[in-house]
Amino acid sequence: MIVVTGTDTGVGKTVAAAALAWRLGASYWKPVQAGLEEETDSEIVARLAGVEVLPEPYRLATPCSPHRAAEIDGVTIDPDRLAPPPGRVVIEGAGGALVPVTRELLFADLFARWGLPVVIVARTALGTINHSLLTIEALRSRGVPIAGMLFSGEEVADSQATICAIGGVPSLGRLPVLDPLTPETLREAAGLLDL
Repeated sequence: MIVVTGTDTGVGKTVAAAALAWRLGASYWKPVQAGLEEETDSEIVARLAGVEVLPEPYRLATPCSPHRAAEIDGVTIDPDRLAPPPGRVVIEGAGGALVPVTRELLFADLFARWGLPVVIVARTALGTINHSLLTIEALRSRGVPIAGMLFSGEEVADSQATICAIGGVPSLGRLPVLDPLTPETLREAAGLLDL
């Protein structure tokens, strides 16, 4: 069982989670989905990876941070309902590691409760060194085990190596920009990851 988090929103977490679930032969689970108007993360993973997708405990209509989406939607998120399901599962958080689940609980705190290894997805673009090292530090300060970095985007070898060296974490490889993004291109890229 592994958790997928990101250095920010829009870094490619869902595509990475789909690639990992397919490669590991695992189910996929997203504890909180915020935003239902477009294709949800669970729907994307089901379409791309063809793996079992477990239902989200919370499906919030408003597309923003889970704590705020829950408030707007009139829902109270109970952290006790967010216990990981049994079995081989890839779990995807929302946004980055320090996104609030509630006003009292960040995703990084939830990951610490679970004690599961976390894969950090980081884009390779400018600014990634800072965002990645901050994410590593935030998780380490809570005792969260880090499985490694999974980069997303065009190769920037020096930035990727610098993050892993300074952060003291392994690289799990890089998912290139997949255009078109199809089950076939995803599986081809997933087969090249260093897992």
